[in-house]
Amino acid sequence: MTTGWNPRPPQPGHPAAEHLPELDVPPPGPQRRWTVLLRFLLLLPQFIATAVLGIAAFFVTVVGWFAALFTGRLPAGIADFLGGYLAYETRVVGSAMLLVDRYPPFSFDGQGHPVRIELRPGELNRLAVLFRFVLMIPAAIVTSILQYGLAAACWVFWLITLVLGRMPGPVFGAVAAVLRFRMRYQAYVMMLTSAYPKRLFGDGPPVGQALAPAAVAAPSGTRPLLLGTPAKALVVLLLVLGVLGAGTSQTVRIRQERWGAVDGTGAAVGAGTAPIRTR
Repeated sequence: MTTGWNPRPPQPGHPAAEHLPELDVPPPGPQRRWTVLLRFLLLLPQFIATAVLGIAAFFVTVVGWFAALFTGRLPAGIADFLGGYLAYETRVVGSAMLLVDRYPPFSFDGQGHPVRIELRPGELNRLAVLFRFVLMIPAAIVTSILQYGLAAACWVFWLITLVLGRMPGPVFGAVAAVLRFRMRYQAYVMMLTSAYPKRLFGDGPPVGQALAPAAVAAPSGTRPLLLGTPAKALVVLLLVLGVLGAGTSQTVRIRQERWGAVDGTGAAVGAGTAPIRTR
């Protein structure tokens, strides 16, 4: 699947001109244990590249916000860059999450790589663009919680994949759900879609309808993303771990600010000599 820029008819169930970005990842398969063992070390150059490109993407997004505010859509050049960056960054993160064993190329296009996204930038509501950085707050909180939770559980998932030589189905489903929600959130922030990120717990047929046979038989493990009870339970666990992790991080930060203040000479001030701050 490629990243498409020409607007196409919206999918059934979506409002007019709204398309929810799609993620394509093949079903879980065998992985080489040595690449699992050294995954983060192997991806270090990719992390550096995406970090640098991420800085550029931030400024391009700001320019795109002004353009979309006046024209009601992203200019083609900005959409091309942001969409290419998002596709590249999603491939790198998908590899870091152990969803695939294939090394991501240093390319926006990523021809032949199994992790693909589909975007259909189109018309944008100017009012939604104006308040985009307010509207995105709930999705940003959910995304942050999921990332905290995955950071807490990733070593367990890594060890399981290392021992088994493949990622178990429920773990794959939960991790893919996190990656897809994260990608949809980024696409919304970048104004590559008007669709708000949703369906964290996977896809399902419309009420009273079954999935089309072609969709069920598709070679993708995430389109549709059908999560069983164990995978959904893992997503809930990640949310719980994320809330606990975020709370712990905030508590530690407050204590450090309270008891680890630094005096004017640069020496650490203990609890008994903490300076009094006036406002």
